[in-house]
Amino acid sequence: MRLFWAMVARFHQPAQVITTVFGVTVLLGTALLSSPLATTSGKPADWITALFTATSAVCVNGLTVVDTATHWSAFGEVVIAVLIQVGGLGIMTLATVFTLLVSRRLGLRARLSAQAETRVLNGSDLRRVVGKVVLFNLLCEAVVGTVLTLRFVLGYGEPVGRGLYLGLFHAVSSFNNAGFALWPDSLVRFAADPWVCLTVATAVIVGGLGYPVVFELRRSWRRPGRWSLLTRITLTVTTVLLAGGTLVFLLTEWTNPRTLGPMDGESKLLSAFFTAVMPRSAGFNSLDITQMHPSSWLVTELLMFVGGGSAGTAGGIKVTTLGLLTFIVWAELRGESRVNIGHRRLTEAAQRQAVSLTALSVALVALFTYVLLVLTPHSLDRVLFEVVSAFGTTGLSVGVVSAVSPAAQVLLTLLMFVGRIGPLTLGSALALKERTRRYELPEEDVIVG
Repeated sequence: MRLFWAMVARFHQPAQVITTVFGVTVLLGTALLSSPLATTSGKPADWITALFTATSAVCVNGLTVVDTATHWSAFGEVVIAVLIQVGGLGIMTLATVFTLLVSRRLGLRARLSAQAETRVLNGSDLRRVVGKVVLFNLLCEAVVGTVLTLRFVLGYGEPVGRGLYLGLFHAVSSFNNAGFALWPDSLVRFAADPWVCLTVATAVIVGGLGYPVVFELRRSWRRPGRWSLLTRITLTVTTVLLAGGTLVFLLTEWTNPRTLGPMDGESKLLSAFFTAVMPRSAGFNSLDITQMHPSSWLVTELLMFVGGGSAGTAGGIKVTTLGLLTFIVWAELRGESRVNIGHRRLTEAAQRQAVSLTALSVALVALFTYVLLVLTPHSLDRVLFEVVSAFGTTGLSVGVVSAVSPAAQVLLTLLMFVGRIGPLTLGSALALKERTRRYELPEEDVIVG
């Protein structure tokens, strides 16, 4: 074990290790799901279905080409749950490792700041923090699983064994922001049930905040003045997106007879909030997504593209990136030469990383959208929704993914994989490759706009 951590501490190629670990896990999952034991029919699943499902589970996405509840057997569902757990823990653990590696490569002042925030800069602390990440993950899943189990058993008359199975599966799926459900309509049948919806939504939010934020809140939740810039940005942007998303869905879907229309006021608020939480990359739905207005699809796509917090189980470009971009634009509009956030000045490296990650993500979504439009007969709004969902590891769907050709499904499989490892890999790689140039070139202005 000491040798392993020593190797990790010296590893300077995050793209290679992340891609290898996730790739091998996907292949193992594909092999298991291709077994006759994994399907209810007893026949082996075709390799595209097995590959797509395994990738979706490992990348905690939630997109499916077959109905999870009816196509896969109990063995297949357990395999999916294990892949979700491995993917979720792997994401958080690898994010932890490379965050610490990044802090090692920073300057003295930055290292002191990182030490104050994470209190980890050596091998023993690295092991301790990773252990805390795993323990925190399992503890949260246990709490969520207990609440859901009690609700399914006491509120819906499920047998204890079945209720426990449903509770644990959906606890793993929700905390890891996976979005796999064991009902054909996802959680639509529980749209008016606050015990189920709020429990799942809370698990999604906590799992998507990221370990640095959660651990810092645990240490100093009573002293907001001591919170790091990461925690303040993450909590602020998350709150704004959740509140804004809830309000938008209430306004646009209030009278829609196929979504919020038939519900009473409290149920409408609950469903709108749940619908605003899920694009953080969870993928559950309590409303029929296909029946929502196109304006609601657009808002959902924006939320899916942003995703959740850094070093967590959520996907997307992250709320931190969105927050940084907002301050960068605001500083430019005010004509300021430096980007200041509160009483801190944002480094130029962080600015470049935020802009680069966003630009590359937009380009990736545009490229895959174009290719899928060529391969499928579906309209732009539907294809774009599926592409953003795959990239943001969300799992929400308007029905395109299960109706496209095998070639398009393979393409979406690749996008899920790239969307999962891409932001983490790119963010780590950009930070680890930071160099100080020993000379400066002459400046020259270029007309912009």
